[in-house]
Amino acid sequence: MENRESPKRPHQRLEVWQDAMTLVEMVYTCSSRFPDSERFGLTAQIRRAAISVPSNIAEGAARRSTPEYQRFLSIACGSLSELDTQFQIATRLGFVDSTSAIDGHIDQVFAKLTALMHALDKRGVG
Repeated sequence: MENRESPKRPHQRLEVWQDAMTLVEMVYTCSSRFPDSERFGLTAQIRRAAISVPSNIAEGAARRSTPEYQRFLSIACGSLSELDTQFQIATRLGFVDSTSAIDGHIDQVFAKLTALMHALDKRGVG
């Protein structure tokens, strides 16, 4: 049986993927308190964007070439920006407290994702 402390899959070793997974959990917890009228609107959209971030990081990490990896990280970055916008909308509508920890966690994931993208740029074509 595999030990959870030493995952085999490459994406599971990435801090940015781990942080993005935590962000998904935070978004689900937070959005569960949105009004029922938003179940098929903002709730679904914000969850979809959150799920897309670690999913694209994982898919990119499984690719064989650096350009493919970078493309999926770019998609993850776009989804993170989408999530940030949706979170700001939820805040403006009063669904989320403006001091929510999600905002800081989005910044943290964005910084690590950007750092990984820059590291791949320096490494060159794979």
